[in-house]
Amino acid sequence: MRCRVSRKPQVRGACSVDVRARARGLAISIVHHHCGRIGNAHRRTRRLALAAFAFASLAACADETEPPSELCPSGLPGESDIPIATTSAGGRTYYVRADGGDAGQCNGRADVALGGRGAANDCAWNSPAIALPASGPARIAGGDTVLIGAGTYEIGNGGYLQAIPSGPSRANPTRLLGKPGATPKLVGVAGTHRVLNLDGSSNVEVGHLEITDNSDCVHKHPDPAAACAGAMPWARVGLYARASSNVWLHDLDIHGLAARGINAGGLSNWTVERVKLNRNGTAGWDGNIGQGGSNSGRIVLRQVEIAWNGCGERVATGEPWACWAQQTGGYGDGLGTTDTGGQWLIQDAFVHHNTSDGLDLRYMDGADTTRVTLRRVRAVANAGNQVKVKGNSLIENSVLVGNCSYFKDKFFMTQRDLCRADGSTLQLVTTGHDTAIVRRNTLSGEGAVQIGHSEGNPTDRIQVSNNLVIGSPYYLRPGDLTAFSGGRTWAIVHYAGNLAWNVRTCPGDTVCDRNPRLANMTLAAFDAQPLAGSPASGKAGAVSCGKQPLR
Repeated sequence: MRCRVSRKPQVRGACSVDVRARARGLAISIVHHHCGRIGNAHRRTRRLALAAFAFASLAACADETEPPSELCPSGLPGESDIPIATTSAGGRTYYVRADGGDAGQCNGRADVALGGRGAANDCAWNSPAIALPASGPARIAGGDTVLIGAGTYEIGNGGYLQAIPSGPSRANPTRLLGKPGATPKLVGVAGTHRVLNLDGSSNVEVGHLEITDNSDCVHKHPDPAAACAGAMPWARVGLYARASSNVWLHDLDIHGLAARGINAGGLSNWTVERVKLNRNGTAGWDGNIGQGGSNSGRIVLRQVEIAWNGCGERVATGEPWACWAQQTGGYGDGLGTTDTGGQWLIQDAFVHHNTSDGLDLRYMDGADTTRVTLRRVRAVANAGNQVKVKGNSLIENSVLVGNCSYFKDKFFMTQRDLCRADGSTLQLVTTGHDTAIVRRNTLSGEGAVQIGHSEGNPTDRIQVSNNLVIGSPYYLRPGDLTAFSGGRTWAIVHYAGNLAWNVRTCPGDTVCDRNPRLANMTLAAFDAQPLAGSPASGKAGAVSCGKQPLR
């Protein structure tokens, strides 16, 4: 349960302030009236009002409890972790294979080659574009399954695929899958806008596919040698979705697109598991689809890698190149949204080397029902903030390493692209009546502060507990160490059980004079594993789970 304060303090001219707070039967009412001249008296009144408001908020929130900790996987799926059905309850199964035939030769109903031993026309199609042609009716219906065999399939000649038909229900999805044991490659060409299309598609499963294009180019790059031209075999977006619900994406490798790996918004109840979003030219996941981009329900990302976005990809080697960001007209977030709601869960994620923010959830709408939970996230060497969250949030057992100058003198990155937004390793933004909990994390970085906080009012509560924070010289002012925390917020911040080293400030009861003794505390090769005798062991910082190394 979250505490409630009836309204923000108000100072009209220099006359009145009325503050009331209520929580679980506790009622506090503080009323202050003053009608002196505007000036020092006004400022004193405002200070008194805000102090009263803060006291009321603290009292109202005093008995609020924190959610239980889940430092390591429980082995039991939570409600937000359950994907849609893994088998379709009805519908037909169609087959695609590289040695199949076109729509005039095969009906797609048998997993045999053109000219194989099937009955007349009972053979596989030779492209997913036959099932979902750019124009005309689809050859599959909602609830059907398309199984794609090993091979490479070009998408975009003649236009992008039409949207996957919605399944009849969550329990009966439409499925587009690589065959077991195969990871077919869908290659966007001809400058197609999208390789897979979920525009208006609901009750859908997509899995076991590689999605890319066949060009090194980056869409709208300022260097002509890197920019896309019409004759190149390139595609803008790997997967596009809008007004889409009850979708399970799993076992996908989406890489090397000229613009965005995923461009999706207006989603509800999506589960994304074992997905890579790497080396896409402007962003990994961009939630900006124009109007209707706010999300709702549960948005779950588990076991994902989001890396090197804002960079092109060399087709021949898979290496990143032509990295750019906002100062030269690019973007570069690993994951970013527009204004959005929803209950977001991101866990067991590796987010690194994106040319702007790693996870940018700055535009959460701040509603009571909106929440972000980050567990076991490793975010490293993103050029902006490693993680940015607005509203209700829980960040636990994560390793955030703000090596935000990684791209110095590399590719097309400029000095102003590095450590932008002060380069804070973790940035918290509150909106009023929010609770942000940061516990059992290891943070290090070269931004202004390790934990930044901004906006909000004294009804907001930020709890920072049992974290290990390691500072460095501030990249933009090397003569100064980074601070443990800081920012311009009216939120009530509470510190407990934290350990810090090499920081400019030491808040609350934080212990700042004991070397935490980690395996490697340099930003370039940070290893969060405590050595024998570390004062952090069992007390502060992220913990390893099973045989997984803590890095």
